[in-house]
Amino acid sequence: MNALRLASLNENHLARTIVSVGDVRFGQDFVVIAGPCSVESEEQTLKTAREVKAAGAHMLRGGAFKPRTSPYDFQGLGLQGLKILEKARQATGLPIVTEVTDPRDVSWVSEYADVLQIGTRNMQNFSLLKEVGKADRPVLLKRGMYSTLNEWLNCAEYILAAGNPDVILCERGIRTFETYTRNTLDLSIVPCVKETSHLPVIVDPSHGTGRLSIIEPMSLAAMAAGADGIMVEVHCRPAEAVCDRDQAMPPKMFGGLMKKLNLLRSSMGGFNHEFMH
Repeated sequence: MNALRLASLNENHLARTIVSVGDVRFGQDFVVIAGPCSVESEEQTLKTAREVKAAGAHMLRGGAFKPRTSPYDFQGLGLQGLKILEKARQATGLPIVTEVTDPRDVSWVSEYADVLQIGTRNMQNFSLLKEVGKADRPVLLKRGMYSTLNEWLNCAEYILAAGNPDVILCERGIRTFETYTRNTLDLSIVPCVKETSHLPVIVDPSHGTGRLSIIEPMSLAAMAAGADGIMVEVHCRPAEAVCDRDQAMPPKMFGGLMKKLNLLRSSMGGFNHEFMH
């Protein structure tokens, strides 16, 4: 029996899943999520939110809880950060994507977030997956840094099996022997997901590369590969960012990226990424 009864593209689920977040449609539109890695202050978050909104972003990202490699690094503002994100949503109308790291926090983080993000380090945190599976919020499931496609889809299966049908997959780079980039952005996984699953899949070129200079070409490549959207780190003052400053995109550069994405989408026209069987 196929273990992926709910996540796989099969005779019981031939239609692509559309995940709705307000007016945003993952799996139907090309969705751009943008914002700072971490919520650092109200001023920083609201300024960045207004900048990405003006450039055409559809959703705002921002971390209130930050699982970091070192216990001494900035871990996020927690509840204060969530309240700042709520103010940013009220100011801009942008829905909020933010990470949840603990099963005990899911219910109250859901009061602030429009989409719950599961980060790469928690992809196989099965207790957390089951808990977000009970939530009434869509879940953005990032691929684990060492995970195969099958392992990733099995984690989505945990969420779906718990009762939550609204899962968005996110490729964010995997660990390889390459050291020039922070991770190796595996864009081949996008058409692989489309071949095997009905779930929408987006790409995070910021974490996937860790190098500001190549986020734009990888964003364009993600669209060309058939991704349903991208998630980009944008900071109003990148040099002052307390988290991931090397990959934080200034608002002006983000505006240029949005223009190129729109041009690419127009040039692609009705190009269909569905696979013919």
